[in-house]
Amino acid sequence: MEAKKIIEAILFAAARPVSMEELKKYLKEREIKKAIKDLIEDYKQSAIEIVEIDGKYVMQLRNEYAEYAKKFAPMELSKALLKTLAIIAYHQPIKQSELKKIIGSQVYDYVKQLKKKGFIRTKKEGKTKVIELTTYFYD
Repeated sequence: MEAKKIIEAILFAAARPVSMEELKKYLKEREIKKAIKDLIEDYKQSAIEIVEIDGKYVMQLRNEYAEYAKKFAPMELSKALLKTLAIIAYHQPIKQSELKKIIGSQVYDYVKQLKKKGFIRTKKEGKTKVIELTTYFYD
C-alpha cells in the first residue's frame, strides 16, 4: 500500500508529532487512518512504535528500549542551551534566580529543556530552584 509507505516515511523523517492536517496534504483522511492502523500493527513486534499524542502521530522508540539508544542518538542543542549548560557546569550548584540574572527570563524555558533532556536536575529551595548536573551530562 503506497499510503502506508508515505506515512511511514513522513513520520520517520519528521522525528516529531505530525498532525492529520499535515498528512492530508498528501493523502485522504480515510487512507491516512487505514495506513496508521496498519503501521501500528506492523510495528507491534518492533522496538519502534507509532502513537497518537494530542491528535498527532509520532514514530518513536518504545520506552523499554530508549535507554539503549540514548547514547547513539545525535544530541541537538541550540547555542543558547549550550551556553546555559556551560554556565550551570561552571557554577554548579547554582540557583535558578542567579542564572536568571546572567541569562534573562528565558532561563525558565532553558532549564525545562535541559531537565527534559536529562542534563540537569533541580530541587526546590525556598522560592527558587537549585540546579546541578546529572551523571548523564558527564557521560
